[in-house]
Amino acid sequence: MPRTDVFTGTEHRPNTGGGTIPRPRIADPDHTGGSSAVTARPHPTPPDPSPPADPAPPTGPTAQLAEPARPAGPAGPNKSPKPANPAEPTYDYARFSHLAGPLTEPPAAPADYRVQYRSLLSTEPHRIRAALLMVFAPLVEGVLLVWLLQPGHWPVRPGETHPWLLVADKVMIGIVALIELFRLVNVVSNTHATLVARDPVPVTAERGTRVAFLTTCVPGKEPPEMVRATLAAALEVRHDGPYDVWLLDEGDDPEMREVCAELGVHHFSRRGREEWNQPRGRFRAKTKHGNYNSWLQAHGSDYDYWVSVDTDHVPLPDFCERMLGYFRDPDVAFVVGPQVYGNYASSASAVTKFSESQQFLFHALVQRAGNRYGAPMFVGTNNAVRISALQAIGGLYDSITEDMATGLEFHRSRNPRTGAHWKSVYTPDVLAVGEGPSSWTDFFSQQLRWSRGTYETILTQYWKAAWRLSPGRALNYSLMMCFYPMAGLTWLLGGLSSVLYLGFGASGVHVSSQIWMMLYSDAAALQVLLYTWNRKHNVSPHEPAGSSGVAGMVMSALCGPIYAASLLQALLRRRSRFVVTPKGDSASPDRLPTFRIHLLWTAVFGGALGASYLTGNDHVAMRTWACIALLFSLLPLAVRAVDTVRSRRRHH
Repeated sequence: MPRTDVFTGTEHRPNTGGGTIPRPRIADPDHTGGSSAVTARPHPTPPDPSPPADPAPPTGPTAQLAEPARPAGPAGPNKSPKPANPAEPTYDYARFSHLAGPLTEPPAAPADYRVQYRSLLSTEPHRIRAALLMVFAPLVEGVLLVWLLQPGHWPVRPGETHPWLLVADKVMIGIVALIELFRLVNVVSNTHATLVARDPVPVTAERGTRVAFLTTCVPGKEPPEMVRATLAAALEVRHDGPYDVWLLDEGDDPEMREVCAELGVHHFSRRGREEWNQPRGRFRAKTKHGNYNSWLQAHGSDYDYWVSVDTDHVPLPDFCERMLGYFRDPDVAFVVGPQVYGNYASSASAVTKFSESQQFLFHALVQRAGNRYGAPMFVGTNNAVRISALQAIGGLYDSITEDMATGLEFHRSRNPRTGAHWKSVYTPDVLAVGEGPSSWTDFFSQQLRWSRGTYETILTQYWKAAWRLSPGRALNYSLMMCFYPMAGLTWLLGGLSSVLYLGFGASGVHVSSQIWMMLYSDAAALQVLLYTWNRKHNVSPHEPAGSSGVAGMVMSALCGPIYAASLLQALLRRRSRFVVTPKGDSASPDRLPTFRIHLLWTAVFGGALGASYLTGNDHVAMRTWACIALLFSLLPLAVRAVDTVRSRRRHH
């Protein structure tokens, strides 16, 4: 029985991929037999029914994924045809949307189905090499930590008359211990993820389920053409059952209403409803979770599942087919996929490429490790959710990173039907192509929000929830959430140690420089080897095959000052707010205040280095560390300057 929507008058309809607006088709070997390579542009503008005889080639972010599928040629379905414009790279989205393997049929007794997994190591031909790396990387780091902290290496100052200097020495020893402990935890975390990472075995989705496709719109943050492209792509998503597309519009914008009416999708807005715009809680005003929870209360009971993407993401046609099958397991609360940036090549800024590379460990390894415990993190960029499970926990959690907080609530709660804890599934399949930050301003804002949300989760939620998690889930969450605190503290402690030694002469440990260099270089080399060995599991279709991931490692180092600032704000309980990352042409410009945090640390490390020439505290290792930290403090400004020069040359 069709249900008329009070906002647009559209109806429930089964969807087989035939949307009302024509859209360039993304290759799908399971259904179309088309090419597996697509020009990398994630926001296709629906073509005009009567295009000019000689159209101009698409440019800019709205032209992404604009190359239509071609029939497979002699090279076979997994070969990339030569792009129409040789300057435009092609990306194998079809293959990367099937990384988990082909769809399989559920067992004969569907009621007994539980998600099955395949270990990444089980298909690895060089398992002995992997085992050696996983053994020796943490072992050498542990040996370095124990050796450094031997009491015989502590400084001795006979006859010292300045008690503050003795205290500073003890502080330096504590700093050395903490920094090396953080390094050990980091390598243990990567080793653990390498050991337990696994992919789910995909199964076909149940027919006839009621599905709502959701995306949001915030006034002034998402360009109308981006919203239109996402909605048009959503209409092409295939599902064998009732399927509706919804736009959750924070501003109740007349232009957005018009777009929805034109495309034939549902429009929802909570604007003007006081009960859905509260100062705090699940309906907090001007937040993503408040917007979704309002829709959930108004229309959630009409559907079995929602599938959702951020507005800057274009879903592939098999989005539902590859995600919804896991819900045959009655204890699965949500399914998430990786985040990739379709403006990887077209962005004029190196920020986009570096930021996608930075996400490698999380999406290629950490989330896969979560599958071992049925507890990958909830990610808001693209996901599928069992609506009854979300209603049972009270909706999305009130947090500036509502996805992590909501996932934790799921994982500590039980399915009332089976009595088992809710679990989640991470699929490595790239089923939506998004848009990454294209300026340092937006990237720093994103990293500040993500890290602050993690700190808030630790301070206000995790310590209460941990005891209700299984040991495996508690370990997984602990290793996952300690990344930001350790990175922020390492930066803060490194700055403090530089000032204490180079400026005031405090001493940490006295060790043989040759032995230290041998152990430190071996430990660092093994960590890098473990990292690069795992690069073969990269889920990004944009990064070149065999790439080392150096850009991602550098980007993580550049974020140290941001994570440190966020940590201080959290500890001082400074108020935080949800900030939507601007998209497309709305990207925030970079100005000198963008780099204020890095410039502050430039002054700290530069001042410490300058003071060392006056005090005579010239230990090579301490000066080297200060120089490296100074370099990373200045590097974002340098990259921005290079991008500016290159942009000017292109325009001239």
